[in-house]
Amino acid sequence: MTSGNGAALQGVLFDMDGTLIDSEGLWGAAEAETVAALGGVWTQEDHRRCIGGAAEPVARYIIELTGSDLEPAQVTARLHEAYARRLAAGPGTRPGAKELVARVARSAVPSALVTSTERVLIEATIGAIGVAEFDTTVAGDEVAHNKPHPEPYLKAARELGVDPALCVAFEDSAVGAASALAAGCVTVAVPAGPPVPPAEGLTIVDSLEGIDLDWLERLVAGARG
Repeated sequence: MTSGNGAALQGVLFDMDGTLIDSEGLWGAAEAETVAALGGVWTQEDHRRCIGGAAEPVARYIIELTGSDLEPAQVTARLHEAYARRLAAGPGTRPGAKELVARVARSAVPSALVTSTERVLIEATIGAIGVAEFDTTVAGDEVAHNKPHPEPYLKAARELGVDPALCVAFEDSAVGAASALAAGCVTVAVPAGPPVPPAEGLTIVDSLEGIDLDWLERLVAGARG
């Protein structure tokens, strides 16, 4: 499948938190609340180290930080509860995100939402854009290995029936970008927090505003040489 002009783009794969939805601050606040309840202090450096990670690895990090005797699943539940309360106010979208997703949805190119967030939180988080805009969604609790492992992106490409090397993946963190690159995707980073280090096959942009299908086609064509 192409965007209609015979070019090579087969799919567009979107991370959610920090890439489309301005939710990293909500996660940081939820982490800080959870750590404080366990007698610890959550710093910006702790948050930076966990950006892009799934809830369970973050829970393990919190347990190690605080010396808590809780199980990872118990800490994860606390994180989810704190995050869900903040979601109720409705997170905003990142500049250009809603327009880009809609542009892809109107085209012949299929798209996927590929997130480390668990399935139960996806609809509430992506609500400002709408889960129906994507042809498939891959949640963090639906893969054996989460980001930075390539499995989430490989699973999304498989569900769309496309070649990951002919897909453009959008990410906001070094962890997410590593996952997409390892899957062979042409990867675009739009950092929401700490800078994403340069890497082969990675394009770094300041915003999603103004990105269109022609630009994505050129990215894939350039990656093919």
